[in-house]
Amino acid sequence: FSNRMALKRSSSMKTQLVNAIQLQEVELEEEINTSSIAFNHLKLFLTSVAQTEPKCYTMEEAVESIGFGRFHILLFVIMGSANIVEAMEIMLLAVVSPEIRCEWHLEDWQVALVSTMVFLGFMVCGVLCGYVADKYGRWKVVFGGFIWASYFSLLTSFSPSYGWFIFLRCMVGCGVAATSQGFVLKTEFIPAKYRAFLLPLASIFWMLGSMLIIILGMTVVPTMGWRWMIRFSIIPSIILIGLFMFIPESARFQVSAGNIQGAMSTLNWIARMNGATLPEGELREPEVTERGNAVTLISPAFRRTSLLLWYSWFVASFSYYGSVLSSSELLEKNLLCMTDADPEHQIKHNQEEALCYCIPFNMADYQTLLISCLGEVALIPLNIGLLNIFGRKPSMAILQVLSAIFFMLVNICTTMFGFTVLLFLLRSVVSMNFNVVYIYTAEVYPTAVRSIGMGFCTSFSRVGGMIAPFIAQVLMSKSVILALSPFATACVICAVGVAFLPIETRGRALLVSIFIFSPTFLKTDFN
Repeated sequence: FSNRMALKRSSSMKTQLVNAIQLQEVELEEEINTSSIAFNHLKLFLTSVAQTEPKCYTMEEAVESIGFGRFHILLFVIMGSANIVEAMEIMLLAVVSPEIRCEWHLEDWQVALVSTMVFLGFMVCGVLCGYVADKYGRWKVVFGGFIWASYFSLLTSFSPSYGWFIFLRCMVGCGVAATSQGFVLKTEFIPAKYRAFLLPLASIFWMLGSMLIIILGMTVVPTMGWRWMIRFSIIPSIILIGLFMFIPESARFQVSAGNIQGAMSTLNWIARMNGATLPEGELREPEVTERGNAVTLISPAFRRTSLLLWYSWFVASFSYYGSVLSSSELLEKNLLCMTDADPEHQIKHNQEEALCYCIPFNMADYQTLLISCLGEVALIPLNIGLLNIFGRKPSMAILQVLSAIFFMLVNICTTMFGFTVLLFLLRSVVSMNFNVVYIYTAEVYPTAVRSIGMGFCTSFSRVGGMIAPFIAQVLMSKSVILALSPFATACVICAVGVAFLPIETRGRALLVSIFIFSPTFLKTDFN
């Protein structure tokens, strides 16, 4: 009897367990059905939201959609002409140095101080102009720079003494620092795939400015004097002030400042001019409140880039102006080792022989300077090829090594034709390197700090420009090889440093803010 009761209890427990399991299965099926229904409702809701919400596009998509057209040709010509003005103000120093040396009985260090004061003004105002451009707009800074540089350049021609001359040239340097922000303005309008082609072509305008001031030196200085040469040299600036009215404010800056309506007006005008259309939808970009913050440049994301770029800019300016001033000094003082020197170039001049020596350039010297200027554009196809095939970083390294080699080759004994060729090649590679550094800097920094980043870089470059005259114009009288060695050494060190730059910008979209700057972004190819 007890066995039968135990079996009944066991059978009853099994039945209860089976029922419980079946009940759980039913409840689970109901939960799954409920979840499936909820998921379908959520999916339908999201679909309806996506359909009702208007389409939107970014600033980068707008620029790429507009593409390249008539506006960019106008932009290239007008903003490129700004390089004519800058080149004339800088190259003027090489042409006018023999004249002021003679008029005011200057020693070598005093002649070198003229160039240094120009670069001092450039250095001090470079950072300030970059901050103002990021805070209040690129257009205002560039336009103000044209007026400032023209005004003080004109005053320079009335300088009653050496002291006034260097002060006014320092003020000119401030204006030139502002006009250099035009490169940022130009870069922000150009689609990514065209930057490596268009931006190096700016060398053409720099060459035209350099040649124009040399031609003025050939024609005006012997007949009317250096003061009238300076007065004639500001004519392009005055013309450019009027032409600049056709260039709008950077749409990228307007977006970062929260002025979406202004950016849309600019983009629509460019699209109509190019015969293109903007993407469907509305422009949406977050407003960037931290604009022009210099701390961003030394933040973890940019610290190594900024430090290496500052030195790269120092060397770019140091080597470029070293090549310009060295060539004029070698020609002025007949310090070249030439195997076919004429009687005039066989006379060597140094500081020990006389306190002052009046040695104006002759026609052959001007012709040599003109030919060397052509070197700045002759190898542009090579520059474009390097940028597109190898990228920005390898291009900088290659050009720095070549610069070092040609600096040392200038010291060898050769014919006048051989020296002209060497000077031609040296000017080519240092100019190409300056182009690549400009392009890389404009591409690597985000819109929020692009101008101040460029401002800091140009300021460091002017430190190189300040030192170069004392080596090229003072030390050159003591020893040619001793004067050329620092330029070559700096180029080699820079070539090594470039390898440690963490970012390659070839084919990359321009950043808007540091907040979207991440390793994932860096690995993304936007081609």
